Amino acid sequence: MGEIERASDRGDDPDADLVRRIGQGDGQAAGTLVARKLPRLKALGARLLGDPQEAEDIAQEVFLRVWRHAAGWTPGAARFDTWMHRVALNLCYDRLRRRREAPLPEGWDAPDDRAGPDAGIETAGEQDRIAAALAALPDRQREAIVLTYYQELRNAEAAALMGIHVEALESLLSRGRRALRARLTEAGPNGDRR
Repeated sequence: MGEIERASDRGDDPDADLVRRIGQGDGQAAGTLVARKLPRLKALGARLLGDPQEAEDIAQEVFLRVWRHAAGWTPGAARFDTWMHRVALNLCYDRLRRRREAPLPEGWDAPDDRAGPDAGIETAGEQDRIAAALAALPDRQREAIVLTYYQELRNAEAAALMGIHVEALESLLSRGRRALRARLTEAGPNGDRR
């Protein structure tokens, strides 16, 4: 299993001072951390869960845990950002497990498909095709792609969060990219099957 990257291996943790201040009850530091981390945590949750509202719930729970545990944080063991991502991933996994265990109720509505932060880059149709192709991937491949491409984590960080070696992550990425390419090519530019 991969070890979570030590902050000392990368230099100082950029969030260490904020976390220390949050541990002392500084609400302004908490607001700064939320402003800095909220968009990425919501994007992670939305990509893994496919539901922006659930992603907001996940992010809120992460920040509640930050507030509760900041006073006990030990700098140098791991980057604080890595710990936050791990908490968010675990909360997403819990929700995904619950979904598999409970059937959807009758009359269930699909998640909100409004454009995300990358809307300026891709058209709505392309976003839908990519989201559908991403959702069709096996969980671990989807997780590897979301962490490296959407969360912009380095391979070592993503592997540590997933609890695997970098080589295993790279294998998941390779298989995931091939599957995405095949699915997107198969669907054609308008989403029509060729």
